[in-house]
Amino acid sequence: MTNLAHPLSKLGIPNPSILSQLEGNPPIWITRNKGDIYVNNAKIIQNRSDYMHPNPSGKQQVLHIIDQVLVPIRSANKDSAAIYNPDAFQFLNQSENLDMGHHRFRSFRQRVNQNNKGNVFLTEGKNTFFIPVDEGFKPAPRPDKIDQKVIDGHIVPNHVLFTDATPKDKDYETMAFSDNVRVTISFTVQTDGKNPTYYVKSNTIVGDPNHSEGVVLAEIVKANIPVRNGVVHLIHRPLMVVDTTVQQFLEDQEDGPLYKFYNKIRDEGGDFMAEITKMRDLTLFAPSNLAWTTANIDKLYTPEKLREVLNLHLVNERITIEKIMEENINQVQTAAERKKLYFNVIKRENNVTLTVEGGGVNATVIQPNIAATNGFVHIIDRVLGVPYTNVKEKLETDPMLNNTFFLGQQGGFNDMLADKNKRFTYFVPRDYAWKRAEIHFPSAHKKLFMKDYSYHVKQILERHLVVDDRAYTMAELKKLANDTIVLRTVRDHLKLRIKESDKSYYVEWQGEWIHVFRPDVACTNGIIHVIDSVFLKESDVRVTGSPSVPLMAPQLTIILSVAMLLSVKCLLL
Repeated sequence: MTNLAHPLSKLGIPNPSILSQLEGNPPIWITRNKGDIYVNNAKIIQNRSDYMHPNPSGKQQVLHIIDQVLVPIRSANKDSAAIYNPDAFQFLNQSENLDMGHHRFRSFRQRVNQNNKGNVFLTEGKNTFFIPVDEGFKPAPRPDKIDQKVIDGHIVPNHVLFTDATPKDKDYETMAFSDNVRVTISFTVQTDGKNPTYYVKSNTIVGDPNHSEGVVLAEIVKANIPVRNGVVHLIHRPLMVVDTTVQQFLEDQEDGPLYKFYNKIRDEGGDFMAEITKMRDLTLFAPSNLAWTTANIDKLYTPEKLREVLNLHLVNERITIEKIMEENINQVQTAAERKKLYFNVIKRENNVTLTVEGGGVNATVIQPNIAATNGFVHIIDRVLGVPYTNVKEKLETDPMLNNTFFLGQQGGFNDMLADKNKRFTYFVPRDYAWKRAEIHFPSAHKKLFMKDYSYHVKQILERHLVVDDRAYTMAELKKLANDTIVLRTVRDHLKLRIKESDKSYYVEWQGEWIHVFRPDVACTNGIIHVIDSVFLKESDVRVTGSPSVPLMAPQLTIILSVAMLLSVKCLLL
């Protein structure tokens, strides 16, 4: 309740807060986000609000309906000294007298006092403060890393950020954002299909010898505590501090965003964790809890196959999303034998998304660059190596295979690729391969992408598609081919030679050795091998006659022969 009437059109304008009628008049913070209006963390249900009516004395009143109860700061018990409308500094120093449940934050308060940083919690205006609880100050050396810059990295000035009211994954500059060190903060949320869990992540974009670059992820254990100069969130560990290995980070996620991944490693992964522990430089692409729920891997794989799947997520070097972009890295070797990960960077306006493909699964990196002392962790939204799409769906969703999918849509060729009762081995030219074809066969290439030539397109794609009672990996094809292997395609037969060189596969067709850019892309009904050239000849597309009707030489010969016989008969008569 406030002592003034605030209709929706004026709520929070120009001031971001209004005074409540609670004793001490603590503020109610107003946030406007893409048409939605929030009071503290409660969303106003606008179609049920703005009800205005004067009271008996004629004073205007307004009623708004919200989706949460507004909870003020309360004293811990009746004997505690009453504290009304504290600022963040009073909150920090009087925490024992406040009702914060079992949460205590003496350790952080001690570091604030030792570093003479109490003044930043007195900052007037609108601010956001993240305070780590005592449980997050283990192991023992961690408290010593909480210096003045780290304390500044827990405060966002000039913004009051409530969890629901704040856009997710939007970066806000902290007090630790300067010329020498640059630290931002953003919110993220994880869910395994049940209740969402909120996290805050600090991203040290530019570090120094005492502050490592990378992301530190902390769970918000008590959110949205309003204070006079902003809002406070209690978090489970300090931000900015990189002092754990990848193994320790996983073990710290008992109820976190990677607990299902950790449980899978601990219970069924053999010595996978021991291998991670020994590595000095690594990158782990870790599937989220929801990814493991949707993968349903338990019913599909043996322990040996599970270990191969785990190895597919591990890379023996440090890789950040910035390194991938700056050095144009498109593939890396994994701990799984002869298995690589393939990267694709998608840029849309100001957003950059990294996708990673491994074992036929294309995953999106939903949380990059979580820093550890011996590497980085990237959280992804799929379990690699556990296919969930058929051949048609894979073509449709893979950004590297757009042209082949487009051509296959002509004449309905792609429809057969969804057949779950067949097993396909499909040599799929990537977009780069079609660009090469345009250079070598410009006339044929031009016509293939015209609707009138769908028959020719169908014939060419049929040449690439092997249908058998099983799908073949490149290793299996190489083993079968002593010299030349003949595969039964939809069209007729495909004669190939196969070799392996410098850990890559090559297939020979019509005298040309073609690089297999991505072998063994597993699908639910087959395997795709992504190749760097098209099985294409200039004669595949003929330019005479009507393009929509195939020119078939035997039929033309018969027609001409009959015409000649009729001419001869007429002459004789």
